[in-house]
Amino acid sequence: MKLSLVIPCYNEEANIQPMYDLCCDVLSEAIPSFEMIFVNDGSTDGTWTALKALYEQDRRRVRLVDLSRNFGKEAAMYAGLQRATGDYVTIIDGDRQQHPSVVLQMVRFLEANPDYDCVAAYQDNRKEGAFTRLCKKGFYKLINAACETTFRADASDFRTFRQGMVQSILSMKEYHRFSKGLFSYVGYQVHYLPYTVQERVAGKTSWSFRKLCKYALEGIASFTTFPLKIATVVGSIMSLLSLLYMIVVVIQKLFFGIAISGYATIVVLILLIGGLQMIMLGIIGSYVARIYIQGKHRPVYIAREYLSGDPEEE
Repeated sequence: MKLSLVIPCYNEEANIQPMYDLCCDVLSEAIPSFEMIFVNDGSTDGTWTALKALYEQDRRRVRLVDLSRNFGKEAAMYAGLQRATGDYVTIIDGDRQQHPSVVLQMVRFLEANPDYDCVAAYQDNRKEGAFTRLCKKGFYKLINAACETTFRADASDFRTFRQGMVQSILSMKEYHRFSKGLFSYVGYQVHYLPYTVQERVAGKTSWSFRKLCKYALEGIASFTTFPLKIATVVGSIMSLLSLLYMIVVVIQKLFFGIAISGYATIVVLILLIGGLQMIMLGIIGSYVARIYIQGKHRPVYIAREYLSGDPEEE
């Protein structure tokens, strides 16, 4: 098998058949030996029914993984990568916004440049608001400053890997998976390729600003302990300021006879220090929670059904 397409799907019922047709039209002539691994990430519409109909239509190329519930795109990508057998493996969304012609460019680049192990696509013209762009820019500046792993700000999950790099990614068994970080962490030589995102024809995106913020916090917690260092620094600063304030109060009382501030000062200081303590405990708690969940050794996902055309494998 030369190429495996890993296609995570969540509520993409109307895009399944058109996505299959588009991939076949673009890739069949140039890459006769390819497979499409559709991962149904707990969709609530008719996505799984559409996928099974597609499987019956083309058992040679189509393989299906049905997750028992919505585990998230990270888990869906992981499930697809585990089953990808191609020399080249591409992660591509199932909403047709990422065109298969870009996949063809990726494969041809890797064929012509054996020193490279991955081609990562990035949008040359992002169609999003100024505030969202500003937030993303700030996130990547923060995580690159705090983390030893370097993150390319505009790189997406739309990538083509050699099989060796895929195995390196799969070798990391952590439960909380932040794929952009994992792709960067394993290293290898990566070429960045610009592409133009297509308009969504059917369905609607499942990404919201809230989910993007959650995803960003997941990345920070997964690849840096910088928040814990912040807690130490803030605690040290507060201790120093408290000591200095105590010295000032003692001098005022002993040498100038100034009455020590009363109720208002005490209340403000208690609220300030108490709030900071709760924030620091929350940061520590988030890391402890990750350790707790990782220690349970739960699977990243649960596959309810797998259709591959091979009865033994199924």
